[in-house]
Amino acid sequence: MYTPAHFAASDEALTALLTHSGAANLVTMSPNGLLATLLPFVYEPSVGGHGALQAHMARNNTQWSSPVSGEALMIVQGADAYISPSWYASKAEHGRVVPTWNYSTAHVYGELVVHDDVEWLGRHVRRLSDQHESGMDRPWSVDEAPGRFIAGQLRAIVGVELVITRVEAKTKLSQNRNAADVDGVIAGLRAAGKPGSAADVERARTS
Repeated sequence: MYTPAHFAASDEALTALLTHSGAANLVTMSPNGLLATLLPFVYEPSVGGHGALQAHMARNNTQWSSPVSGEALMIVQGADAYISPSWYASKAEHGRVVPTWNYSTAHVYGELVVHDDVEWLGRHVRRLSDQHESGMDRPWSVDEAPGRFIAGQLRAIVGVELVITRVEAKTKLSQNRNAADVDGVIAGLRAAGKPGSAADVERARTS
């Protein structure tokens, strides 16, 4: 990943991205070419030396059973947004401004491990559900569904875990702009209904 020094993600930013992102594209190279699936995941820092991304996919999806050549890759994406040059204070000063795109992303490489046992899957889906239900007014729990129904659902999926070997991460969040321009970007993003992207720019400015 091309990453100028001022856009390199800090360890704190990377941890936040892996912890709070909802889904990532799992990309593997099979004998028949590249395969990719978008999967919701949870980040487990205690696995291996660098943590792991734990997910699941449909049993009928052949990606999990296809031999993997080399490393597997999960592409994690944070909030992203168009940045209008009209938001920059420097536009009025000299006009030498152009549009760009702000984003946070991580290319997470590692060994893909398949989990085809009901205990691992049961723990995984509960943790995944709890993670996303935590902000709900009335959080739903896996245990609210009939046990036989859940057992059937678990038989229809397979766990996949990317044990991380290396990460390339980038936070392109207007760090190359002056303070007045950054103020304009934050205000513009809020006005455009992009509070998450605005918050990312604010965090990048103070980090």
